[in-house]
Amino acid sequence: MSTYVAEHAHGAHDEHEHHDTGSQTVLGFWLYLMTDCILFATAFAGYAVLYRNVATGPMGREIFDLPYVMVETAALLLSSITYGFAMIAGHKKNKSGVLAWLALTFVFGAVFIGMEVNEFHHMIEEGHGPQVSAFLSAFFGLVGLHGLHVTSGLIWMAILMIETVKSGLSDRLMTRLSCLSLFWHFLDIVWICVFTVVYLKGVL
Repeated sequence: MSTYVAEHAHGAHDEHEHHDTGSQTVLGFWLYLMTDCILFATAFAGYAVLYRNVATGPMGREIFDLPYVMVETAALLLSSITYGFAMIAGHKKNKSGVLAWLALTFVFGAVFIGMEVNEFHHMIEEGHGPQVSAFLSAFFGLVGLHGLHVTSGLIWMAILMIETVKSGLSDRLMTRLSCLSLFWHFLDIVWICVFTVVYLKGVL
């Protein structure tokens, strides 16, 4: 009887210790996101200062394809919704559901990145590269910075999908999925700001 009580107490202690560690990990990730906010705020400030300096290059309204960017935006916003469903499945310990929703999230994210790369390629082919003007330098810098973050998120997502297949939905994995969830939703919020400040304002 005493052995059972000791083992039960030890298991409860381990569970409590992991919960504390997971909470600390999420808190630490929140602190990281705050530093990322500063990074993006700096990029937005640079764009706000430079967007009127077009030199001999085009203005935003001459090169931005708003319907195209709206499709791109929809893909990223949908990926945020599907990631939410992945987290719901994770809390229900539904491994196949997590993998299915993460796969769909990955597809939406990959569509977003593919469209962004295509947009950059088209602009550069048309002679509107970042070296043409301060406006285009700031544009490529801000939008490219966000794209690099989304690409990092996709790599992270693929790693977590592999880990889910191999190890299942452990508490440690759920903590990692929670951190990626914060990161992914943060990137959605940043993109809404990019879409509003860069594209919508640019075509007015």
